[in-house]
Amino acid sequence: MPLARRAAPALLTAVAAVAVLAAPAVAGPVAPVPAGCTGSAPVICHFDVAPGTYRVTARIGGVTEGRTTVIAETRRTVLGETPTAAGHQVVRTFTVNVREPEGEPTGASGSPGLDLAFDGPAPLLAGLRVAPAPRTPQLFLIGDSTVCDQLGSPYTGWGQELPQYLRAGISVANYADSGESSQTYLDQPQLFPTVRPLIRRGDTVLIQLAHNDKQTTEADYRANLTTMIGAIRAEGGRPVLVTPIVRRWFNADGTLDNGTALLVNGLGVDLPAQIRLLAAEHDVPLVDLTALTRQRVEELGPDASKALYLTDEKRDNTHTSERGATEYAAMVRDALRDQHLLPGRLFR
Repeated sequence: MPLARRAAPALLTAVAAVAVLAAPAVAGPVAPVPAGCTGSAPVICHFDVAPGTYRVTARIGGVTEGRTTVIAETRRTVLGETPTAAGHQVVRTFTVNVREPEGEPTGASGSPGLDLAFDGPAPLLAGLRVAPAPRTPQLFLIGDSTVCDQLGSPYTGWGQELPQYLRAGISVANYADSGESSQTYLDQPQLFPTVRPLIRRGDTVLIQLAHNDKQTTEADYRANLTTMIGAIRAEGGRPVLVTPIVRRWFNADGTLDNGTALLVNGLGVDLPAQIRLLAAEHDVPLVDLTALTRQRVEELGPDASKALYLTDEKRDNTHTSERGATEYAAMVRDALRDQHLLPGRLFR
């Protein structure tokens, strides 16, 4: 769920910033909690800011050993577990996209402003700075429920876990939405019609739409993705096609079923194959997440692969667990880095 909003003063406007606390490396048995934050495990911080892009700098650590993870807005992991030795602090900087609604574009509005949770096995927060970063390049995500900022645990989209792999200097703007096909994503006012005018020259847009194109003809599917490619380029952005994550449906021999698992739809259209063809025809970069996730699921096999999905929790072999989403986000990170689709300095 979205992070709970806590009572806190209005600390930010669109042009102001919260300063890092001037805390020494060892400040006594209990470190002071930064203004705007409450609690200790987790430390919850709230700032009354307008929608936009914000650069967050956190000083993590204290007199004891720490292991701190940072979650923003609707369960987005923006900093993976960070260990600190007793008596030492580290500074970590990341970027958060604040929008309304804060999760899925057609979903509940969530809480206004910026919410951060410093969590983990032993969270330690000594200082915090939040500053507007309106010129930060955007990494837009267009997709379905396997990508989106899922509201409720244990459901987790890979787009929720992607920010932890990126440094400040790029903002992940996740506009994926549950239940959307290539056609409905174009048609819904909150989706492509909202994303398109936000794209600026140099922004990168990842497109993964296939799971809900169950009865889409080959011609319509190709036309829909081609429309998105052209519109993104017209705004100066760079489209990147992403084949869909596999469903966890095994054959008796331990391989994945070629139909259900590999996204061949009810009309016999091999959707990942069409994405690969379109990428080649339109000279669009391709992240073949179908091939990557198939390799991983088959490697783990029918039993161990359950941990990547919600098989045991929800009898769901399509949607990923936090572990699965984290592994699949790392695959996307690796592909973006290996194909030089983002500058190397932006990868954590």
